[in-house]
Amino acid sequence: MSESLHPRAMGTARERVDGWAKVTGTAPYAYEHRVPDPAYLHPVQSTVARGRVTEVDARAATALDGVLTVLTPFNAPRLRRDDDPELAVLQSDEVWFRGQLVAAVVAETPEIARQAADLVRVAYEVRPHDVTLSADRADLYKPDVVNPKHPTDTLTGDPDTAFASASRAVDATYTTAMYHNNPMEPHTTVALWHGGNASPALTLYDSTQGVHPLRDAVAALFELSPDRIRVVSPYVGGGFGSKGMPHAHVALTALAATRVEGRAVKFAVTRQQMFSFVGYRTPTIQRMRLAADADGRLTGISNDVVELTSRYKEFAEQTGLPTRTMYAAPHRRTTHRLAALDLSVPSWMRAPGECPGMFAPEVAMDELAEACGLDPIELRIRNEPERDPESGMPYSTRNFVACLTEGARWFGWDSRPRLPRSTLDGDWWVGTGVAGSTYPVLRRPGSAWASVRYRADADRGRYEVSIGAADLGTGAWTVLTQIAADALDVSPDDIEVRIGDSDLPRAPVAGGSSGTTNWGSTVVAAARRFRDKYGFTPTDGDEFAATMPDDGHAERFAMAAYGAQFAEVRVNVYTGEIRVPRLLGVFAVGRVINPRTARSQLVGGMTMGLSMALHETSVLDERLGFVVNHDLAEYHIATCADVPSVEARWIAEEDPYPNPMGSKGIGEIGIVGTAAAIANAVYHATGIRVRDLPITNDKVFEPALVV
Repeated sequence: MSESLHPRAMGTARERVDGWAKVTGTAPYAYEHRVPDPAYLHPVQSTVARGRVTEVDARAATALDGVLTVLTPFNAPRLRRDDDPELAVLQSDEVWFRGQLVAAVVAETPEIARQAADLVRVAYEVRPHDVTLSADRADLYKPDVVNPKHPTDTLTGDPDTAFASASRAVDATYTTAMYHNNPMEPHTTVALWHGGNASPALTLYDSTQGVHPLRDAVAALFELSPDRIRVVSPYVGGGFGSKGMPHAHVALTALAATRVEGRAVKFAVTRQQMFSFVGYRTPTIQRMRLAADADGRLTGISNDVVELTSRYKEFAEQTGLPTRTMYAAPHRRTTHRLAALDLSVPSWMRAPGECPGMFAPEVAMDELAEACGLDPIELRIRNEPERDPESGMPYSTRNFVACLTEGARWFGWDSRPRLPRSTLDGDWWVGTGVAGSTYPVLRRPGSAWASVRYRADADRGRYEVSIGAADLGTGAWTVLTQIAADALDVSPDDIEVRIGDSDLPRAPVAGGSSGTTNWGSTVVAAARRFRDKYGFTPTDGDEFAATMPDDGHAERFAMAAYGAQFAEVRVNVYTGEIRVPRLLGVFAVGRVINPRTARSQLVGGMTMGLSMALHETSVLDERLGFVVNHDLAEYHIATCADVPSVEARWIAEEDPYPNPMGSKGIGEIGIVGTAAAIANAVYHATGIRVRDLPITNDKVFEPALVV
């Protein structure tokens, strides 16, 4: 259409479509969906890290009034397929990690279920366990690919020769901790079988980031046609990636529901259980090497990564990917090696790969800048590539330099003292730091379908836009409304979006900052085809469905979002206490569809990065194979008092290639680079280089700090 009939919806700070329902408590989360006469599940978890269940004594539990059944590895219904060991719950007596689900009680109330679970006695044949990650293990191995299907290792040129002949070099090891996703809404599943033995069907109310991927996984477990399973998840209380893959609790709840004669079974994972079997970010050990000439131009770059996976199922985080793409250097190498340990399997956590994988190179770049006598921003600009270093393709847009220069201007970088430990304000050493951020544009043409249907209401016509997307608090309800409105050239008030149900047209998971690209592109395709067929005068019931087309741009351009993170840090002279009074992130993320929801995502990501830098670590007792700080009292995360000022800005960026909206993902880039910026600021404040996260008081406190 040549000229719009309505003001553009995209680019406006529209209020959340789902906001009113959430603040009034009428938005149903998974546990809150009404089902008649539900039963309640509470699991029994392994108290050993490796071994075999030899006996389950459930007599005291079953004697308790209100207990309906106790499932064990010896009496649980058999899954039709158990080739995914994470989901093959109660199908074997094998114990792979402490906290594994080894039995479950179903009862009339959650209180009875929990009491009965405490009465179940489990005997084990205990075997020696190993949960120690180190870079010098003899049994480290090379996975076939890293998440999802990237090459494990890459090599260009001769990095070793470049390092040997470098005028300036950095060779250091950096570590990031084990982190556990802690969304406000824990994982929850409500399972209800119906249809009888002749034609079984299953309804799942689940807190998931992908209704269709979850449906397909459960259908495979029970060898049912996917159309016999319905997954409902209109509202999700956060996930940070942990709800993007199905975990054992879903299989356990569906399995238990087969034993209670058509009643629904509810299972809400407790906060403590969130640290056991629903995923986490692997710790990493990264040997980072940079080689440069006397002017600070990189001649070699490498990152050799060691991380962990479980012994029973592999997950290899793609930590080395940022090193492959961020800066220009003729000689390059990345490697990934895994230790298979007696722990639960790691999984996605916000910006898997890029988040831990930017910490090492961005702190190393700060160290190289010092070695070269250069400002850290100038060093990064000198090493800006003209084409993507890994693929050799031109960029659709790459405005990293603009993020650095504009951010420096807004942050007041020019007033920064050059030397570390130069500014003392009362009892506080003050410093500033910078780091880069990047996150790829991920697209899956053909992975989604959307339908547009015209409904002639009594007072006005409305367009019903349906797609099985998931909104885990990111704003999908709202931005899809805006995208559909512009594609149909109507007011957003004329759009009714339907998401979060596997009965709707298929959609991929909300992950990889790809939701808006995949879902929005599909909605635009369906809307345009609808207009082509029905024009601007549709009749009641007119409908058209379409999939996301493949425009071929991904084969022509390297596409990514970029950002620059700036941090001000204060370190107490007498205690080593670290405060971050100011964070600024400047981003190049294509067209911002909704500034309100975009700022929320970017600020949230930066806050999570601050939490990673200063607070978060899952403390593993290696004697027990157990995370001991498994609650929010002892697993410390950032609170409002920790973030006095977190500011997110973006530059104007026109990029028509990622998708029809011109947008790039924003859900994850906010966390990328934040921890490195804070670490660099801590060094600038104190002169103490911290290469291991989190940066706690003991790592920066030295008597020499006291004036």
